[in-house]
Amino acid sequence: MNRFLTIAVFIPVAIVLVALAVANRGAAPFTLDPFNPGSPGLTVHWPLFVYLFAALGLGLVVGSVATWFRQGRYRKAARENASEARALRDQAMRAAPPAQPSLPRPNV
Repeated sequence: MNRFLTIAVFIPVAIVLVALAVANRGAAPFTLDPFNPGSPGLTVHWPLFVYLFAALGLGLVVGSVATWFRQGRYRKAARENASEARALRDQAMRAAPPAQPSLPRPNV
């Protein structure tokens, strides 16, 4: 399944990303000042593919953080269940008498 996923998904995505990077090598301005777009202090000129990859990376990070926060209640429940299981195991070990090894009886 892992090999199929690599061939069917990751390789075509990699090809598309390389094609985008090659096709968008020209510098594009990005400014943080909406009132004075020509301000050289708040404008950078990078190739467009850098913006595309940065947006992709930012999306991955934001999605990962959102998923991590969303699954917090499940991690908390798992920790509580593990703690309860340890407590029950310890209680069972204290309540059970120690096992006596049985010695084989000689056949006479």
